Amino acid sequence: MDKTNTIISVRNLVKNYADFTAVKGISFDVYENEIFGLLGPNGAGKTTTLEIIETLREKTSGEITVDGFSVDKDANEIKRIIGVQLQAAGYYPNLNLVELMELFAGLYGVNIKPMEMLEKVNLQDKAKAKFKALSGGQKQRFSIATTLLNSPKIIFLDEPTTGLDPQARRNLWDLIIDIRNNGTTVVLTTHYMDEAEQLCDRVAFVEHGEIIALDTPDNLIDQLISSGFERKKEVKKANLEDVFINLTGQEWREG
Repeated sequence: MDKTNTIISVRNLVKNYADFTAVKGISFDVYENEIFGLLGPNGAGKTTTLEIIETLREKTSGEITVDGFSVDKDANEIKRIIGVQLQAAGYYPNLNLVELMELFAGLYGVNIKPMEMLEKVNLQDKAKAKFKALSGGQKQRFSIATTLLNSPKIIFLDEPTTGLDPQARRNLWDLIIDIRNNGTTVVLTTHYMDEAEQLCDRVAFVEHGEIIALDTPDNLIDQLISSGFERKKEVKKANLEDVFINLTGQEWREG
C-alpha cells in the first residue's frame, strides 16, 4: 500500500433517485496497491458508489478521479485500467473456460493466453470444463480471472465469497492477496467482517448513504475497545472456522 499515491479520489459524491438519496455526499481516497473494503448493510449505498466509480452508473454530483482520469470526461480511459467482476449469471453456461476466456478477451480487445489466465486462479485443470459444471468456488475464481484480462491497475469485487464454504472462501482470500501482491489495487464489498479484517488494509463503513467510519481494521477495533467495549465471550486463539480448515485440509479442491 502506497499512501503517497491516491489512485481513486471520491469527493462529495451524491446520487439521487427521484425523491430518494442513495449516496449523500461521501468522500474517500483509495491508495495505490491496497485492498480497500466498503462495508455496510444492504441498501447502504455501497454498490451504487462502486458502479459510479466504475463508470457504469451516472452520478448526481461530486468529483471522482481514477488514476487521474475524471469519470465525467475520461470514462473510456477508466474502463481500460479497471477490472469489474461480473456476476455468474452473465456467463454462457455451455462454453468451456478456454472458450469463455477467448470470448471475453475479444470483448476487451486484448490478446491473452487462456491457460496462463486460468493458471493464475488455479483452474488450469478445468480448461475444457463447461462453466455450468464448476463448483461455486471455481465459478468465483473464474469470475475473478476475467477481471484480470486487461491487466488492470484496479479490480472491483462485489461480495466475492458469498455462498462459498470455508475452504473455498479462504482459497479466494489467498487469491485476492496474491493479486494485490502482484501490483493491483483491490476494492471490495463484503458482508463478512472476518473477511474484511483479514484482507483489507483499510475499510469504510457506509450507512444510509454516508461514511460513518474509515480506518484500518486494527485502529477501528482498538477504538472500540478503548471505549470500554468487551466481548461477552472469551476470545480464543482460534475459531470454529479454523477447526474446520484444520480438519479438512487447506488444499485446492472441487467443491
